Amino acid sequence: MQERAKATRRSLLEAAAQLFAEHGYAATSVNDISARSGRTSGAVYFHYTSKEGIAVAVVEDRFATWPELAARYGDETVTPLERLVALSYDIAHALTQDPVARAGARLWTERTVIKAPIPDPFALWTAATTRLLAQARLAGHVNGGIRPARAARTLVPAFFGLCTLTEALEGTTALDDRLTDWWYLTLRGFVGDCDVLAQVEAGSLAAGRQPLPSVTPYD
Repeated sequence: MQERAKATRRSLLEAAAQLFAEHGYAATSVNDISARSGRTSGAVYFHYTSKEGIAVAVVEDRFATWPELAARYGDETVTPLERLVALSYDIAHALTQDPVARAGARLWTERTVIKAPIPDPFALWTAATTRLLAQARLAGHVNGGIRPARAARTLVPAFFGLCTLTEALEGTTALDDRLTDWWYLTLRGFVGDCDVLAQVEAGSLAAGRQPLPSVTPYD
């Protein structure tokens, strides 16, 4: 029964995420989630109590877990900057291709209409970015004047804004190119000429091509 309950809970979460990503929070009802999942509305209320509850669960399931993915990029034979840049491509792909990650991002932007506290992932994202930048500075891979915490507080919202606006204005197929352009400009300010900059320009750090262990985001 426990495995059956887990399967039901998961199917409800994934159905809700698909609907939230497609239509937004306000336009999605519990009946819609029930119909999409093939479960009863009673099952929704049993497992998540309310629509607000399932929205929070969707955000927590993907969108708020970026540091967990970052922790998997712990191969110290790869420079911290390479790990940071390659990770950004994986995150960007998740935000455009993974329905639960997409739903989490949309729910966070619509948080003012949701009557429940929506987890804010950005403090955790910023901490992970700060750690990688601090490692890069310690290794002499970024300019000594770079302050990791302050730089991370700029990079994280800029990255999220880039992903959001690129999809809105150009579609998801343009995201790799825009992210490459963004990193090329950003790294110029951090390090000038360097191997990572050359790899970005060549596109070799895009997800699926980066010189890191193969990782499937959010599996």
